[in-house]
Amino acid sequence: MRKKLVLSLALVLTLVSAQSLALTQRRATRKAVAATSAPALAAEALRAAEQITAAQLRDYLTFIASDEMEGRDTPSRGLDTTAKFLALQLARAGAKPAGDDGTYFQRIKLRRVKVDPEKTRVELDGQRFNYGDDFLAGNVSGTTSGNLVYVGHGWVFPAKNINPYAGIDVRDRIMVVASGLPRGVTFNDLLSGKQGQDWESPDSYGKKNGARGIVFIPSFQELATWNRRRQSAIERGITYVERFQTGNPDQLPSITASFSLLNALFRGEKVSASDLFARLAAGEDGEPFALSPDKTLTMSVDVASETVYTQNVVATVEGSDPVLKNEYVALGAHYDHVGIGLPDKNGDRIYNGADDDGSGTTALLAIAEAFARSNPRPKRSILFVWHAGEEKGLWGSRYFTQFPTVPLDRIIAQLNIDMIGRSKRDGDAKPENRDLSGPNEIYVIGSRMMSTELGELSERVNKSYLNLAFNYKYDDPKDPNRFFFRSDHYNYAQKGIPIIFYFDGVHEDYHRPSDSPDKIDYQKMERVARTIFMTAWELANLPQRPRVDRELPAELRGAR
Repeated sequence: MRKKLVLSLALVLTLVSAQSLALTQRRATRKAVAATSAPALAAEALRAAEQITAAQLRDYLTFIASDEMEGRDTPSRGLDTTAKFLALQLARAGAKPAGDDGTYFQRIKLRRVKVDPEKTRVELDGQRFNYGDDFLAGNVSGTTSGNLVYVGHGWVFPAKNINPYAGIDVRDRIMVVASGLPRGVTFNDLLSGKQGQDWESPDSYGKKNGARGIVFIPSFQELATWNRRRQSAIERGITYVERFQTGNPDQLPSITASFSLLNALFRGEKVSASDLFARLAAGEDGEPFALSPDKTLTMSVDVASETVYTQNVVATVEGSDPVLKNEYVALGAHYDHVGIGLPDKNGDRIYNGADDDGSGTTALLAIAEAFARSNPRPKRSILFVWHAGEEKGLWGSRYFTQFPTVPLDRIIAQLNIDMIGRSKRDGDAKPENRDLSGPNEIYVIGSRMMSTELGELSERVNKSYLNLAFNYKYDDPKDPNRFFFRSDHYNYAQKGIPIIFYFDGVHEDYHRPSDSPDKIDYQKMERVARTIFMTAWELANLPQRPRVDRELPAELRGAR
């Protein structure tokens, strides 16, 4: 442990001491971009953009995605070390801290619970089910027993005429609940409403009406990541953001059932587990019903809890106009990844996350340094947020947009950088790389979904500058990948802030230990990062903020 920490500090010192030399080298090899660019782009912006180089990005990413950062889980020592490194570089460049109490860090209080597998068990009519293989436990200790009742999603929204409990009595029973919010309900409905008046969660309703516990039905995504979640729960515990909790999380003991346990629960019922999964996948919860009175489930959950912290990293570069500097162009990336997990065939357990989202993290740092060192600066201020916990469910961006450190209504646009470092090679026929973008290509998502003017500016800057191939494939609201929901821009868009999401596409190393710095196309990263820099610069100099003239498509206003 001590050896790794010493090595981490040595790497930081090495990178810091190399900056002066790197700057000299960049000046010596600077390309004459201004000579080949359209006159519409300001010469001072072009000069500043040239400070973003492939060599610089490689230096930063080699550190951030090193084994010593241990996969940057949220929370973790590696993530904290990365945050300190970002703050050090921002301070050296002259960017202002915009976190809590004059620091670069917006602290996020977490609660971590850890299950005792030996004391956590489930029995159904005498059949024993094992923790980890057959079920995962919730955050609350307790032992309970009872018959079962399926209640669909279990949420109550009177104004939307949503009440799955009509004609159903949950008293002295264990509720079986489908994970997630009901169709037509978003997190904003929870935030804008009042619990007990505008809505009730399954656990709060169950507690008020005498239920004894909850069995959650997992989503397909939860099933797909079951092994990783099981290992994380056993080794590191389950962590959640205290201020995000809805309902009464400390009231009812709960478990999440595996498919094998669900098969046992619904065996002989009018709906099988397979049929229920199919209905849920189609967005249909089905009618609630009481399961056979002959079935009795007993659950015992034993957990210990502790308070831990993580942080967003937040900085600003003040604009030059005395009035417009009070508005912000926001740029963001998530600096976390998934930590240490199951070993691959080579025994590697560290998920380095070089592309996801080490590439966005380092690009954002290089962009921040370029803005901080620019002279003159653009008219509006630039806001930089490195979000924690994106891999946990967009924690950092949700936290920042709920508890912003600058006025949220003064953010005119948000540019999100999440995976921009990989390129599809010529002749690559691997199915996993089918949708990976090419060396001069990047997926651009959402640029016109809310603001026509933002989309037009994005296109104009690109065509006047490096002319990347912008691919709008994932702008389709019916995109089955649902990428619009899967990164931090989503929470800004839900607050009415127009966004652009830059993304290179899923590839064979996505969420695997093999997502390493040696596979990054640093020349592509340089071009994409410079293009984002120029886009932000032009936004910062607009006489008026981009007009929001479109509502998000209905498919993109629902819950994640």
